[in-house]
Amino acid sequence: MFGISDLIALVISAFIILPVVLFIREFGYLSVTLLFGVKNPRITVGSGPRIFKFWIFDIRKYYHLYSWFSFDDIKRKSNFSYIMIYAAPILTNIIVALALNTLIANGFLQDQLRFWDRFIFYVFFYVLFDAVPMLVTNGKPNNGMIIYELIRYGKRVDYNKDDIIPSTTQVDEEYEEEMKKIEKMHEEIEHLKADNDEEPTPEPQVVGNEIHEDFKETAETEAKEELAKEQKENEKKEGT
Repeated sequence: MFGISDLIALVISAFIILPVVLFIREFGYLSVTLLFGVKNPRITVGSGPRIFKFWIFDIRKYYHLYSWFSFDDIKRKSNFSYIMIYAAPILTNIIVALALNTLIANGFLQDQLRFWDRFIFYVFFYVLFDAVPMLVTNGKPNNGMIIYELIRYGKRVDYNKDDIIPSTTQVDEEYEEEMKKIEKMHEEIEHLKADNDEEPTPEPQVVGNEIHEDFKETAETEAKEELAKEQKENEKKEGT
């Protein structure tokens, strides 16, 4: 039965464990790419408007589960270097999980055992979907599939040619375009608000008076037409 304790565990998993595990995964990319002379590395945490950018970290405003690593180029290019780059998040998560498991097995972290068991579970969750070769969104290969292709064919052979690790320069350009769209949208909203303020809505009493005057004018017009009609008929009778 799903209870309060399970709900609390779910919240902790969604807002603490998963973002931290994902950050460790992205940090794995960084640790290996630095060995091969990476150019312009960046770890982006979250999405949407930027809160601040410090060194290689780009912190965004919205939900921090969405994070990714990017770089422009590496100096020492080879199949081995790319295999190591794509294997880096898998190996990093495995090392973290085994280290935590070793500490627990030796009597450490016992006071927060449930938390760390859940942490290790999600670490291996990401390892599973990174390591087992498969195609994911829009036929894009995961890290395991790319490693398999590089080992077997010496290159990527899938039909989706999008970069698995995006370019930092491209990420910055897309961010600037996104911010311009958001700024334009805000300007349009403010413009609509200003237009509405310039045309105040009539008070209910004023509207009621206008309707009453319309009815009064209509009634007077109809009465005058009826009177004129009767006069014409009387004139015709007198003429005959």
